[in-house]
Amino acid sequence: MLIDLVRASAFVAATRSRNGKRDALAQCLRALGRGEIRIGVCYLSGRLPQGRIGVGPAALRDAARTPPAAEPTLDLSGVHQALDRLVVLSSKGVTAERRRALGALFARCVPDEQRFLVRLLLGELRQGALDGVMIEALATASGCPGGAVRRASMLSGDLARVAEVAFAEGAAGVARFGLEPGEPVESMLAQTADGVEEAMRTLGRAVLDFKMDGARVQVHKVGSDVAVFSRQLNDVAVSVPEVVEAVARLPARSLVLDGEAIALGPDGRALAFQTTMRRFGRRKGVSEMRESIPLSVFFFDCLHVDGEDLLDRSTLDRLQILDEVAPAPVTMPRALVSDAGEAAAFLARALDAGHEGVMAKHPNAPYEAGNRGAAWLKVKRTHTLDLVILAAEWGSGRRRGWLSNLHLGARDPVSGGFAMLGKTFKGLTDEMLAWQTQALLAREVARDAHTVFVEPVLVVEVAFNEVQTSPRYASGLALRFARVKRFRPDKSVEAANTLDEVRAIHAMTAG
Repeated sequence: MLIDLVRASAFVAATRSRNGKRDALAQCLRALGRGEIRIGVCYLSGRLPQGRIGVGPAALRDAARTPPAAEPTLDLSGVHQALDRLVVLSSKGVTAERRRALGALFARCVPDEQRFLVRLLLGELRQGALDGVMIEALATASGCPGGAVRRASMLSGDLARVAEVAFAEGAAGVARFGLEPGEPVESMLAQTADGVEEAMRTLGRAVLDFKMDGARVQVHKVGSDVAVFSRQLNDVAVSVPEVVEAVARLPARSLVLDGEAIALGPDGRALAFQTTMRRFGRRKGVSEMRESIPLSVFFFDCLHVDGEDLLDRSTLDRLQILDEVAPAPVTMPRALVSDAGEAAAFLARALDAGHEGVMAKHPNAPYEAGNRGAAWLKVKRTHTLDLVILAAEWGSGRRRGWLSNLHLGARDPVSGGFAMLGKTFKGLTDEMLAWQTQALLAREVARDAHTVFVEPVLVVEVAFNEVQTSPRYASGLALRFARVKRFRPDKSVEAANTLDEVRAIHAMTAG
C-alpha cells in the first residue's frame, strides 16, 4: 500500500544512519508485490515511472486542499494508474479535467499520503534514498550481490528495471545486464584536482585529454543507425546531424563512443558554452543553426566495438581501439605523460587553444559507468562546482524586478537534501538575470518579502577561489568569491557536486 512507502520514506528522512535507511527500504521492498516493485523503487528514489506528468505547483496546491480520506486504502497500482491518466490528459491539454482527476486522487489519500505525493510530484522527495542507498537496499532485499546490482544499474540506467529482474530472477538475472549498443549508460565522472602537480602525484603516470567546454555526448552506432545521447541520456541526434554523420562514416558495425560536442570559431578556438548549447534540444531550424553554429565532435573513449564490451579494459587498451576505429580529426587531443613538467606543458597547450583545462586519467583504469572516482581527475584554471539553486533574492537598484542573489547548495548524500554554501549574484549578465527570473518563478514553492524559494532542480556552475570555514551555514563551509559561470540545463540534480566533494576541496586548499 502507498501508506507503507510513506512511512518508510518518513523513517528514512528522519534517520542519519545509512544502514538504518538501507534496512528500512529493504523491508519495504520485500513487502511489495511483483507488479509493484518498479513503482516502489521509483517512488522511494523520488522519481515517477512516467517522468514528467504535466502537473505544476499551482495545481498541486489546489489538490492539497482536497479533504483527505479517513483511512488509507490506496495501493501503488492505483496511484500509478491515476498518474498515467494525468499524463494522457496533459497530452490532450485538458486542464480542468486534469485538475479534477488530480483532486480525485488526493481525495483517496490520508494526510500523510497527500504530503508525500505533493513532494514526489514536485521532485522534492529528498529523504536520503538516493541511488547509492537504494542499490544497497535492493541488494539486501533481493539477496543479490551489491556490486552486481550497482553494475547492472549503471549499465542499464534503470534501477527500477534492475529491481524487477533481481526479485524475479535473482543474481543470475542481474548478471545478464550488459552494455547494449542503442541503450545509453551512465557516464564515468571525474573528481577535481588542485593543479596538474596534484593530479600527477595521485596517478603517477597519466593520460591527459583536453577538457573542452562543450556538451558531453555518448554516441551509439548499430549498423546504419546512429543515436546521440546527452549527459542526461536523452537522444539528441536530430539536433546534431554533424555528430551523426561523423559516426556514420566510421567503419565499425556497432560502436559506443564517449566524447564532447563543441562549437568552434573560424580560428579553431572554443566558443562560449552557451553557444554550443543553443544547438541542443532543437528540432526545428536545425539546418539554419548548423550553418551559423557548426559543431565539432571529439571522442575520448571507446566503450564497445563490434560486439565486444570494453568497460573492463584499461584506459590505454580502450584508447588504442579508439584510434583504430576513429580518425584523428574526431579524437580528443591527448598525451601520455610521466611527470608534472610534461603535464604542465600539455595544460598550457589546452589553455592556449581556448579550452578550460585537462582531464588526467589513470592508464590502467576500467571505465566505471556512473562512478565519480579518483581514476579520472579534472584540472581547471579555477575551482568550479556544479551546485543547485535553492532560492533567489529580489534585486535592487539596476536589478530591481529581477531575481538576483542565488542561494547555492551542494547535495548532501547523508540527509538526501542540500547543504547551503552561500549566495552570489556576481557573474550574472542582464540576459542571465532575465532567464533565471523566469525559470525560477516557474519553479516557485514559497516566498517571503525578499526571497523566492524554488524546487531544487536547476544546476548552475559556480567558480570560486576557495572553500572557507563559516559558522553562518549548517555545513560549516562557504565559497569565497563565488561567481556564476553558467547555467547547466544539461545536468540533472543528481550530477551536482556533493558536500563530501566540497569538504575535500576545503581540506585540499586549507592544507
